[in-house]
Amino acid sequence: MSCRRSEALAFSLVTEINHAMARLVDIWDSIGIMEDQRVERMQTVKKHIDGLLHSMIMEEEALRRRIRADIITSQKQLETLSLELSVEPYKLEEDLTVLQMEKNLRCRVESLLKEKNERLRELSDLKKQDEELCVTLCSTPYYIPSGSVPSQTQLQELQEHVEKLSKEKENRVKIFSGLREDIRTLMDEMGHEPESSLERESICPDTDIFLLTHDNIKALTLLLSQLEMKKESLISARDKLKERATSLWNRLSCPEPEGEVFREAVMSTLSDDIRRWQGFVEHLEELQMAQLEEVVDKVRQELVILWDKCMFGPEQREPFSVHFCDNHYTEELLALHDTELLKTKAFYEAAQPILEDLEKWKRNWALFQEFERKAADPNRFSNRGGSLLKESKDRAKVQKLLPKLEEEMRGRVEEWEKNKGSSFLVQGQRIMDYISSQWEEHRLQKDKEKNERMTKKTETSLFKTPTKRALGATYTTPTPNKIKKTPNQLAPRTATVNSISSASSSSSSSTTFLCVPGRPQLSAKRSKTTEASSGLRVPLQEFNSDKKPIPMSYSAFTSELSRKANSDGFLNSTVKDML
Repeated sequence: MSCRRSEALAFSLVTEINHAMARLVDIWDSIGIMEDQRVERMQTVKKHIDGLLHSMIMEEEALRRRIRADIITSQKQLETLSLELSVEPYKLEEDLTVLQMEKNLRCRVESLLKEKNERLRELSDLKKQDEELCVTLCSTPYYIPSGSVPSQTQLQELQEHVEKLSKEKENRVKIFSGLREDIRTLMDEMGHEPESSLERESICPDTDIFLLTHDNIKALTLLLSQLEMKKESLISARDKLKERATSLWNRLSCPEPEGEVFREAVMSTLSDDIRRWQGFVEHLEELQMAQLEEVVDKVRQELVILWDKCMFGPEQREPFSVHFCDNHYTEELLALHDTELLKTKAFYEAAQPILEDLEKWKRNWALFQEFERKAADPNRFSNRGGSLLKESKDRAKVQKLLPKLEEEMRGRVEEWEKNKGSSFLVQGQRIMDYISSQWEEHRLQKDKEKNERMTKKTETSLFKTPTKRALGATYTTPTPNKIKKTPNQLAPRTATVNSISSASSSSSSSTTFLCVPGRPQLSAKRSKTTEASSGLRVPLQEFNSDKKPIPMSYSAFTSELSRKANSDGFLNSTVKDML
């Protein structure tokens, strides 16, 4: 349709020109212009028309050339932008006119230029933040080549880098704030005045005075540790002065009102507190010089108590004991005693874990010995209420604990001796030798008790051993049967006992021995021959006769046996031994 409109427009243009020329001819005719003039005028008209058309043609040709040049330029820009922005090259559609090609390329170039400018602006903002953070943290900035357009990946990484530095800055600010606050607090507690530039800057209220670098953090951390060590040193010095003042106070038995002032003094800073305690110590030392003899005696008492706590033996006490005999009370003598007291206190503090373990061992050792004593008591089986079970459990617990404690002490003592280069002595012995000696004493005591029991048992056995009966004497053993004895049967038994008594009394020994019923005699065959020849009945023969004994319980048996023994004149102790 557009082609038809242009063709119609061109046809109308030709028509208009023809009408215009026709009118010009009519005008020329009416005027009476000659042919030559008409030709000249027509050539002028033709010239104007040709010039106008040529001018228009030239302009349109220039436009076409310009559009083509713009297309080429846009294509080059697109190639460059595609490379800079790391995007795919732009591809034109087919069958496009020059004007459409130029428009599409121009729009694409404008879009890429806009994206490029946005990236560069974002890069500029992020780099500015990155540089500020890197200066504050003394870290390396994120590298992007200058003059280049960053890719989306690079911008994302730079953004993450800036966020990471921002978080690191927040953390370091917290660390710096904490360190500076701790340093300020320590200085206030100690009454310490800043001496170096670092100390002055650390308590300065200006938060931007420090760069948040690792080196500065290390410097502040080191300063804090130094101040903490100094505080510990001041506390130790104050505690020593306080301990010294307390020791002097107890030695001198100062008046109570002064003691109240002594205890209720208000502490400001550690330095002021140390000066205050130092003044107290100096004051008490002056008082001490006025009571030198009494003070030395009290120090000696303290020293003896401490020696006992440390379980020192005579050899360990001997080197200093010579000063106990020195009655020439001087400041030098007091200084010697104080030095020995401090030395012993230091030893006690260092050895306290081992000494506590030893005390624990001694307590359990005493329990062990008590259990051993109870185990040898025959009356313990008469206890009721589960006491034997509890005693058994406690005994097993102690027996299990003792080796464990000894092994722990062995490890501690070995470490002590390795570090100190000397033996750890208890009552003049090495601690494991001391424990071994306790076990050896226990073993010897057990052996002694055992031998005593064996001796007693042997003596009892000898007492119960029968003597050799005289010829014709008869010994009968009561049997637990219920056969009724006749007077004729009782007579031989009485005779037997009398014969035994007469035989034993006629022997050289003054000790009377009784035969234990139920035991075979050394002259068994001989006795049987004698009994057979005498025609007397032996109770054992009665028990083994054809008459079966009436069944009875064990308690009935023992009661019957006791009854018969009593009725037959046997000793109650003999029956008890049988039971």
